[in-house]
Amino acid sequence: MTFLAGEKSEIVPYSNLSSLLKAEARRVGFALAGVCRAEPPATWEYLRQWLDEGCAAEMHYLRDRRDALAHPRSVLPGVRSLVMVGLNYTSAEPNPARPGQGRVARYAWGTDYHTLVRRRLRRLEEVLLRERPAAAVRGVVDTAPLLERDFAHAAGLGWFGKNTMLINETLGSRFFIGAILTDVELEPDPPAADSRCGNCTACLEACPTGALSAPFRLDARKCLNYWTIEAKGPLPSEIRARLGDRLFGCDVCGDVCPFNRNVRGSDDPGVQPREGLNPVDVIELFSLDEPTFRTRFRETPLWRAKRAGLLRNAAAVLANRPTPEGLAALRRGLNDADPEVRAACATAIK
Repeated sequence: MTFLAGEKSEIVPYSNLSSLLKAEARRVGFALAGVCRAEPPATWEYLRQWLDEGCAAEMHYLRDRRDALAHPRSVLPGVRSLVMVGLNYTSAEPNPARPGQGRVARYAWGTDYHTLVRRRLRRLEEVLLRERPAAAVRGVVDTAPLLERDFAHAAGLGWFGKNTMLINETLGSRFFIGAILTDVELEPDPPAADSRCGNCTACLEACPTGALSAPFRLDARKCLNYWTIEAKGPLPSEIRARLGDRLFGCDVCGDVCPFNRNVRGSDDPGVQPREGLNPVDVIELFSLDEPTFRTRFRETPLWRAKRAGLLRNAAAVLANRPTPEGLAALRRGLNDADPEVRAACATAIK
């Protein structure tokens, strides 16, 4: 069975290794856990078509790993089972961004989720190896060629929403997914039900760029998450115009989802907003050199965009919400050591 954090531990039957691992997952702070068999992911053929149509934009690593994504054995040879877990990152509500500030997606307010999830996965690996010393075990957090969302669905953690996110009835879509792969045969949980979105199209209607071109279909070439986090180089004019005050990521399709209403916030210190991230002072960013930027953001998801990418986004935010102080920051950016930052500032001043 899958479970939610907060249930009493004495009701969990430790009749088999699957139950023991799920109980341990709860103890170390995961809100969701379930087990599934290592089989080809259900959406792999759809992924192949999606990639062929160019919807992954310049995320070449997806195309390069396409064949590896066809089965979890590419991550762990001989794998027979996966333990899928979810870490709730719902915390505070977003503070409004004043002129000179930029909004950051909720998932990026705290410590880098790779660190948070991996730390707990290691403890689950230790329990599994204690029970099965000869087992092959590997924990992963979205860096291996594994369609985590598919296996989380197969393990009963949630269904696919029309915004393409995995949705759990109690936690909504705001949870990080991790996986433990093993060659041990574990008792699987029943998969989650099919989508419960019904006739709701709130996410499609609210997407600021039309990136959700149809239910269950995301075109990364239009997505603000892609452009502010993954994309390199200058932002297209139509993306800059739609960016508003978003510095890093976009929460719109999740914010309007009915299943994200009234989700109980986590008390995990790692997911609480760090000072200066909800929102960010974008003018101050132009005073940070590379070493200072690294010190401030290295342990947060914002590091993914690197200094040049984040300042490129900051320049667009300041252009969208102009102030005299913002203009002065952009003029300082014209002398930045990085040519990408200089170009972004020149475009913003125009």
